[in-house]
Amino acid sequence: MFSRTAFTITVNPKIPPRLKRLEELANNLWYSWDRATRTLFSRLDPNLWEAVGHNPKAFLKRVDESALLKATEDRVFLATYNSILSTYDSYHDASSSQDYAGHLGPQDQVAYFCFEFGFHESLPIYSGGLGILAGDHCKAASDLHLPFVAIGLLYRQGYFSQTIDSLGNQQVTYTISDFDDLPVTPVLHEDGSSVQIEVALPQRTLVAKVWQAKIGHVTLYLLDTDLPENSPQDRYITHNLYGGDRTMRIEQEIILGIGGVRVLQALGIKPTVWHINEGHAAFMILERIHNLVEQGLDFATALETVAVNTVFTTHTAVPAGHDHFSTEMMQTYFSSFYQKLNITREEFLSLGHVSDSPDFNMTALAIHGSRTHNGVSKIHGDVSANICRDLWPQIEPEENPISYITNGVHVPTFLAQEWSDLFDRYLGHEWRNKMCDTGYWSGINAIPDHLFWSVRQSLKSQMFHGIRSRITDQNTRNHGSEAHLDRLLKFVDPINPNVLTLGFARRFATYKRAALLFENLDWLRKIILDQDRPVLLIFAGKAHPADVPGQDVIRRISQIAQFPEFEGRLLLIEGYDLRLARRLVAGVDVWLNNPIYPLEASGTSGMKAGINGAINLSVLDGWWGEGYDGKNGWAIKPGPRDMEGVLRDKEESRALYEILQDQVVPLYYNYGKLGYSPEWVKMAKHSMMSLLPRYNSTRMVDEYVTKFYRSASNKGTLYTENNFAGAKNIAAWKAKIRNAWRGVTLRRLDIPSERAHFSEALKFKVAARLNNLEPEDVIVELLMHRQYKKTRLTNFNHFKFEYTGTKDSDEHIFELRLTPELCGKQEYYIRIYPCHPLLSHPLEMGMMVWL
Repeated sequence: MFSRTAFTITVNPKIPPRLKRLEELANNLWYSWDRATRTLFSRLDPNLWEAVGHNPKAFLKRVDESALLKATEDRVFLATYNSILSTYDSYHDASSSQDYAGHLGPQDQVAYFCFEFGFHESLPIYSGGLGILAGDHCKAASDLHLPFVAIGLLYRQGYFSQTIDSLGNQQVTYTISDFDDLPVTPVLHEDGSSVQIEVALPQRTLVAKVWQAKIGHVTLYLLDTDLPENSPQDRYITHNLYGGDRTMRIEQEIILGIGGVRVLQALGIKPTVWHINEGHAAFMILERIHNLVEQGLDFATALETVAVNTVFTTHTAVPAGHDHFSTEMMQTYFSSFYQKLNITREEFLSLGHVSDSPDFNMTALAIHGSRTHNGVSKIHGDVSANICRDLWPQIEPEENPISYITNGVHVPTFLAQEWSDLFDRYLGHEWRNKMCDTGYWSGINAIPDHLFWSVRQSLKSQMFHGIRSRITDQNTRNHGSEAHLDRLLKFVDPINPNVLTLGFARRFATYKRAALLFENLDWLRKIILDQDRPVLLIFAGKAHPADVPGQDVIRRISQIAQFPEFEGRLLLIEGYDLRLARRLVAGVDVWLNNPIYPLEASGTSGMKAGINGAINLSVLDGWWGEGYDGKNGWAIKPGPRDMEGVLRDKEESRALYEILQDQVVPLYYNYGKLGYSPEWVKMAKHSMMSLLPRYNSTRMVDEYVTKFYRSASNKGTLYTENNFAGAKNIAAWKAKIRNAWRGVTLRRLDIPSERAHFSEALKFKVAARLNNLEPEDVIVELLMHRQYKKTRLTNFNHFKFEYTGTKDSDEHIFELRLTPELCGKQEYYIRIYPCHPLLSHPLEMGMMVWL
């Protein structure tokens, strides 16, 4: 053997002046939802485009200069290039923005913090649903021309790549990204130097570099600690997403929260609304409080100032899913911090206190430091309110301040191009501006059934092409034979894509129950092995490297797929990523989702499938609990929450088999004379019409603006104007309430009537001992509803008592005159709670006394 040294050199092409703006297109993630732009790059060199993973920036560094020069002589290419630039410039033209003056003011700025962002496979800083949702939020904010910036971390390795061996074992590979290949650029000072910020960690100061990614109009700022100024240990902090131990996690969250605030300060950006998307970024609350304390505010006033314009969104449906750190770890990282806030250690730790754990809880910190909180579906809003009920101890969970905004998906990203073309033809080009107009989308009925079906089959065929490629690579790497490959691909036929295809693709967490379909294999065999009505099952997804039960699920599915009778009928696709996800949601006929109720916070994959004409078959959990209308898919009614797990799985799998056997398979194969099922097309059309205008990210972000952002900004102004007069007022008032509330009592003075005639006025009279509070500090009210129908307190009619102006000893007298509007037995309650005009929610204090 000879000893030799390998040297490398990268030769980059010079972009011809005529094509110079290709670099601009490659550095704006607008391409992630503009298919024409991605196709333009692909045309220059299709093989290279595949080799670089559809990454335009990496592509431009490697494409042969001869291909670029040839393109400058290609009239068709240039015409397409010019058309794309025209569309790009029109999109980015500020004068073309939608009028949001009625929602946000000219000085408003929203800052959106999240641990991960998923825009496109070319920027691998996401793992799954949270990141894709954050990416869609940014894209919709760009579409709406919102004043919006985002803050995240730039992971050197990101999340892992997955392969699956012949035994079904998940193999994990981390790929180190070359930031020069990613659609990010360093943020620079005017003198050309990189913008960097410093964050204090125990016994050291860490330096983070700031990068930026453009997402249409929106800028995402990303922090990177992999710098020579830092120790090897600190350089590694931003290497992995959801990797490492608790020390790495708290340091990542400190950099995101505290460092993120400092990035905005360094850039002169002054948000009027701060949005924490999941609790990872909640340390930003502490940094903002610290900044105000340094300006001279006391802690209580600073907390109110920070919280009033902070929005917190939780995506977790189980208490164990909320990030938490031991008090010892918090002491290590924040002992000097709480001293700077002029509060005690106990006061500091109380910001993250929950009743059932000694740890510092990030969700509790996020709630204490915000005044607007929400779950991500109606069901999840209720679940979150119940999980966090101890933060408002005297308020029923259904009434506490946690609201909900159901997630949505970015239609231009996930809607297949074939549907866009068909909509242009039958709905008109204006459909892009009618995204939330439910009446407008009834126009889908005007699309001829045979064309609708043709698009569906075309998308399935494209999906089959991609699956064949992946299965072939998988089989080759696992040393499978050609004969075995032929058996695997028997039904994945792009030329004849007429097999009923069911898809399940998501994170393989155990609560998602990917293996529910395999509870009764004999029944499953009867359903999918019918020679005249075959069924193809496609599974894909990753399990976290530390999630052994999730990896066991992958292994079990792989083993069942190798049973001779299931070969080719059950496929487990490795390497689940955004690219594969786009293919699957557009190509399958039925999208499966069977989580354990109520553990699915929202779920968005079914939305993506639904807007592409696939039909959902799902447990009534998450978004499907409100999306299902009885005609746009199939629903599995969840069993009681206290049902034993094995019995629940048995009952719900039975419902799944019955729906497949009695409804799904017969409906699909009920072919008419034209070779397709008219009733299937009818349901698919209705699915698309009912879901697309309701579950898109434009509607979602518009709800955040109208329900949360605008009020948070307005309240923030009220709190800060006149030298923080509002914040000082509300902080002092809350202190007064907390000191007095234990002594507040309520008793009834009138004699309760058991019967009354319709239209007869009833008089109620109570005495309230306010313990040195004033009558204007409280609300005394009566809640009434018909007794025969059990309902939530939020559905009761509310009637406010009036203070009579009289006192009896140390009690204030309140009266109410009420004429019931309905006959029958009425159920009513009387209560008192503190209230102030500057509160963001009437029950914000979490205090209440019932009679």
